[in-house]
Amino acid sequence: MTTHKSGFVAIVGRPNVGKSTLLNRIVGQKIAIMSDKAQTTRNKIQGVYTTADTQMVFIDTPGIHKPKHRLGDFMVEAAYSALREVDAVLFMISADEKRGRGDDFIIERLKNVSSPVYLIINKIDKVHPDALLGIIEDYTSQMEFSEIVPISAAEGNNVEHLMAILVDKMPEGPQYFPDDQVTDHPEYFIVSELIREKVLELTRDEVPHSVAVVIDKMHRDENDKVRILATIIVERDSQKGIVIGKGGKMLKQIGTKARKDIELLLGDKVFLEVWVKVQKNWRDKQTYLQDYGYRKDEY
Repeated sequence: MTTHKSGFVAIVGRPNVGKSTLLNRIVGQKIAIMSDKAQTTRNKIQGVYTTADTQMVFIDTPGIHKPKHRLGDFMVEAAYSALREVDAVLFMISADEKRGRGDDFIIERLKNVSSPVYLIINKIDKVHPDALLGIIEDYTSQMEFSEIVPISAAEGNNVEHLMAILVDKMPEGPQYFPDDQVTDHPEYFIVSELIREKVLELTRDEVPHSVAVVIDKMHRDENDKVRILATIIVERDSQKGIVIGKGGKMLKQIGTKARKDIELLLGDKVFLEVWVKVQKNWRDKQTYLQDYGYRKDEY
C-alpha cells in the first residue's frame, strides 16, 4: 500500500518577490492577489495542492517589512507565526534585486527555524544565467539552506522540480482537505481580495495601501445569479474621489474587471455592486482592523 504524505509549507520573503504568483501557479488558479505594489498580501492565505498520494498546504505570508502602523504589525506577526507551524519554509528572493536589509532581517529569523529552509531564487527569466552563481554564493555565505531552487513563478520555469523536491521531503500524514479544495479561506474572502487587487491595479500609485474591501452581502438570487454587494474602504475623501473617478468611470472599471475574475472563481454569473466609504485612519484602529478581517486571534 502506498503511504500518503502531507505537510504545511510557508512561503516567506520581502514584499513583491512573487510569493502570491508562486502560490497561484501551484494551486492552478487565482486565490492570492497579485500586484507590483509592496505588501499586497495581508492575511496568511492557504493554498492546497493535492495529488493521489500527497497533500501540501501552502501558506503565503505577508511580506516581512518594518511595520509603520497596526495593520503592519498584524502583517509581520502573521508572517512570523507561519514559521512556527510548518514542515518546510520557502525563503523567496528576487534574482533581479540585490540582497538588502530586509533579506538580512528575514535570514536572522530563519536561523532559529527548526524546519528545513529552501532558498527559492525567483524571476530567473529577468537575469542572465551567469548571474545566479553570484546570488547563490552571496546567500549561502549568510546561512545554510536545505536546497537552492532557481525558478520563474510567472513563467513556470523549474516550478515542477521544486514541487518534486517538496513532495519527496514531506512526512507521512493524512489528507486535510477534500481533493477539489484549493484554499481554506471562505469564498467571500477571496472575492474581497479580487476586488482589492483591481483597486490597486487601476489606481496605481494614487491610492496607497489604505484600501480594504468588505463583502456586505453575497447570495444567489431567484435567477441563479450570485449577487454581491461590496464596500471599498479608504482613509481620505481625496482617495474616495480617485476610486470613484470622473463620472464614476474608475469604480465601474474596477467592478467590471473584478466581476470577470469572480465569475472565473465561482464558475457562475455574478452581479457585483460596489460602493466606496471613507473611514479615517482605519489601519491604526484595532476595531476597524477586526471589522475588515484582520483578527489578532488568527495568529
